[in-house]
Amino acid sequence: MSVTAANNRYSKPTEPHKSWKKINEERKALKRQRKQDKALKDLKRAQELAATLVNEAANEKEAVKTNPSTISIAVPGSILENAQSAELRAYVAGQIARAACIFRVNEVIVFDDVGVATARETKRSYEQDDADNNGNEAAKGTSTVRSSSLQLARILQYLECPQYLRKYFFPLHKDLKYSGLLNPLDTPHHLRQQSKFRYREGVVCDKQAKDGHSYANVGLLNDVLIDKALEPGVRVTVKMEPPSETSRKQRGTLVSPDEPRRETGVYWGYQVRIAHSLSEIFTKSPYAGGYDVTMGTSDRGTSVQNVPNQSVGYNHALIVFGGLQGLEEALANDEKLTVDDPQLLFDHYINVLPKQGSRTIRTEEALLIALAALQEKLLPHQADVECDLSDLLPRSEDTGVPMARDVLVSKKKKKRNEVNTEPNEVQPAKAAKLNPTPAAPMHPNPFNDRRRSDVESESTSMEADFEVVPAVTGRAAVIEQNDHLSRFD
Repeated sequence: MSVTAANNRYSKPTEPHKSWKKINEERKALKRQRKQDKALKDLKRAQELAATLVNEAANEKEAVKTNPSTISIAVPGSILENAQSAELRAYVAGQIARAACIFRVNEVIVFDDVGVATARETKRSYEQDDADNNGNEAAKGTSTVRSSSLQLARILQYLECPQYLRKYFFPLHKDLKYSGLLNPLDTPHHLRQQSKFRYREGVVCDKQAKDGHSYANVGLLNDVLIDKALEPGVRVTVKMEPPSETSRKQRGTLVSPDEPRRETGVYWGYQVRIAHSLSEIFTKSPYAGGYDVTMGTSDRGTSVQNVPNQSVGYNHALIVFGGLQGLEEALANDEKLTVDDPQLLFDHYINVLPKQGSRTIRTEEALLIALAALQEKLLPHQADVECDLSDLLPRSEDTGVPMARDVLVSKKKKKRNEVNTEPNEVQPAKAAKLNPTPAAPMHPNPFNDRRRSDVESESTSMEADFEVVPAVTGRAAVIEQNDHLSRFD
């Protein structure tokens, strides 16, 4: 191979000569193209992210469960005035609270059925929240209400509050003097310390936390760090987060008080509202659109047996109970209502016990009877979610602290068992096992088929085997051997 051919083989093809100006222009054009491609990619990525967020929001909106249907009851505060003592007044309020929890009532309304004109001397002032139906906060106002109504509402709120939060919200008051005698509600949101339910009721503590956070006491050993900064002393519902491996602090998220029941189907207590008259029961409803089904209870109403089962569909049902004089007296004392017949105020005017044996039924008794009779008549539009939470919620037999069976045994019995089972005690050897024989009766049973001769023969054999000692002599001998009687304990 010649040298010229070899040079042509390894030489690069010659390109036309470019000036530096043209080279720089090509480089700038290439850089602009790269910037445009990058901007298009960023824009496409941002659009995809926005579309993803919109889809997630739409899915979350679809996934959010609607609140289950609610039941509200309205009771007059004047029923406490019929009680003979302060203890009985408190006990009547406790019965109403127990009935509301047993039948999963969401709202208890205490209304004044006597009227302002006839009860000015028994009025007391209290602070109320002038919040509208949309939940917008407003300034607190001062109003007056009948003393019995205020006492009933205070006891109802006290019993609904979990035990570990009562000292924060209920100072010493004469209305709560006998609240310790009342039966506890033992509702699911009254959690024990060792309960592992995901939701808990708490109060914001006056404890320094990082910006945008607060500490809340939810009934555990340590306070929980929540995700919002709130003023101390506010009652909150906290959703507990799983414990983190990197942090020792227990964290939680603030949620609505309706979320525990909406997500898990667990009854989460009731709200208490005070109404100054019968008309305020309907006009100041906390639900948007008010109550869609209203019921009045009276002995002049239609028999509850005539109402078909599951024929009354409701989303927010209201059941109103009368006082000593019934709903007719409450209607007559209301100046804002112009109708004369209370049946015109309700969708259903029902007699829950047509054939009653007593002339009168007390309101706390009518509450249990009516809610039990209407269980099969009502049909909620949104039923509660059914979840098996028996392992997470405390049961009726739980006392709050797990105790072994040995702790429940009395000290004397436990000591006696230890003495009887000493390991160093040596049992004497028995030569022969004696067959236990029953003692002869002092007087033979005339209804027994056995003859008296058989009984006498058995007693003779017993005297041959054992020495019979008179009772008086044996007791005297024992006393002589043991001068002090402490050994008989």
